[in-house]
Order: sequence, then structure tokens, then C-alpha cells
Amino acid sequence: MTTIGAVDIGGTKIAVGLVDEHGQLSWRLEFPTNANAGYARAIGNIIDTLRQAESRSGKKMDGIGIGSTGPVYPLTGEIGDVNFFPSWCGQNPVRDLEKAFGLSVAMENDADASALGEAGWGGGRNKSRMIYVTLGTGIGVGIILDGRVYRGVADSHPEIGHHLVDFSGPPCTCGFRGCWESLAAGPGMTAWLESHSPAGYAHRGGDLSAKRICELARAGDEWARRAVQHESLYLGLGLANLVTVFVPDAIVLGGSLMKSADLFLDGIKTTIAASCRYVPYEKVEISLASLGEEANLIGAACVWHHRFGSTGGTHAG
Repeated sequence: MTTIGAVDIGGTKIAVGLVDEHGQLSWRLEFPTNANAGYARAIGNIIDTLRQAESRSGKKMDGIGIGSTGPVYPLTGEIGDVNFFPSWCGQNPVRDLEKAFGLSVAMENDADASALGEAGWGGGRNKSRMIYVTLGTGIGVGIILDGRVYRGVADSHPEIGHHLVDFSGPPCTCGFRGCWESLAAGPGMTAWLESHSPAGYAHRGGDLSAKRICELARAGDEWARRAVQHESLYLGLGLANLVTVFVPDAIVLGGSLMKSADLFLDGIKTTIAASCRYVPYEKVEISLASLGEEANLIGAACVWHHRFGSTGGTHAG
């Protein structure tokens, strides 16, 4: 039985786990990223936690897979200029974990890692052309074509969350405006309701969030329902662009926004049908991610299988 150490590096937390060749997570622990404390502290915590995982579970790792918020350089193992931890640029967790454990280690952008997990063990299994989209505080997209992660020039990860949807839209963190992420990620949904609801709207400010807006919409709040309708349109426009450009077998949707998928899916599918008449959009399967809360960790393990080949997950690449 193959056991892979899985590491999910995020802006606020790092999760570590053990995953078998069937994609089953058997051990998990997380801790704050604490980026300001420096890379050495973070990689030390990862190493200590992986050793703790082996000791407590009685299982020895056969390799280690990493999914990290990007940009990262998967074929060299280096971290790029990541907004959440800019001082880590140039550090190499692949090299450092290989040295610490004497094992093969592979890393991908976290969206690509989750895409591999869904392609290997989840909703995109047996789909040769699959796009995974995670929708939450941002929008991440991983593309699997003929069983391989799609990479751009210099092995870069395409930032599809920042493709232009509406030039008159709000400013985006990338420096442009009207990007898909600025319009359709959770904060964009909140910003729309804040700016369009009347001054006397009872739910403005405070704890207003995408999750709260969905709760209010379910309760019949009219402005929350308008926000959901607006969100569905812009989610649908971005997904329609993916359908038109790639015509994949499947698009798998994950992330925190998709916990309320029933509020958005009808609007998404209506927009796709209205926008994609030159391609067989009706043959593109739109489904929800099936790996649940641990998709990032399971995907990180699948990164190792994808790179080095094993009995689990996706083998190509």
C-alpha cells in the first residue's frame, strides 16, 4: 500500500496529511502559515508535522506531494512572488523536503493539485479533458487535457480567474478591472450588494459575507436574492468562456461558494446555454467537486502520483 504525505500551503494555514493510493485521507493536522515568521519556520513546522504523522499513524511515507497557493514553479520546486508570503520568493520546499526525508517530492499550484485530485479520485475521473474551478475568496482554475496538467510558457500556471469579463467592472487585485475574480468571487458578491442596496438596507456592513448573503437569499431577502442572481450571471459568463474556448468533457466546481451551489447552478446553466451556441455545450458535464473539505490535501497527494506514476490517481505527466 502506498502512503503519500500531503501538504497544502495556503495564505493563512498549512495542512498536512497522509493519503493512500485510493485517495483516502487517514491523518490530518493544520497550523497557521504565519508567513511573517519566515519560510524557515514554516518548512520546519511542515517537516515536524510529517514526522509526527508517520509516528502517530505507524505508516511510512513513500513520497510527498505539495499543493501551494501560487505562483509556484512546479518543475524546479521554487515558490514565486506570492502575495501572501512575498519574502518566501525563491525558496524551494521540494528540495528541502527531499533532503529531510530522502523521498521524491512533487509540487503544483493548489488549483492544479485539486484538479488532479478530482481527475484521479473525484468528479472528473475518466474525463480526458477536465477543468476544475474553485470558487471562494478568489477563483482558481486547473486544466487537465488528455490526462496532463496544462502549463503555459515557462511551465506557468494560467491565471484564468483574471481573464476579462467586463471592462467596466470593479478594480481587481491584479491591477486591471472587470476580471472574472473581481466580479464573481465571494468578495465581489459582497461588494456588489454593499454598493447596490439602499442606504437603509439592514444587512449592510458588519458580518456581511458571501455565505451570509446566501443564507439571507434562502430566507427570502430580496436584495440578497438579487445579489445571487448577479453572481450567477457572472459565474456563468466566466464558465461559458471556458466552455467556448476548451469544450471540455467536464467542468468540476468546488470551493466555499459551491456549498450553496443550488442557488447558482440554474443561472449558470442558463447563461452557458445563451452564450455557447457554436459549440456542443450540452455535452459538457457541469458537476460539483466530490472530494469535499479535504480536496486540497487529497489533490496534493495526487500531485505525487501524477508526477512519479503509481497505482493511484492520474498517471500522466
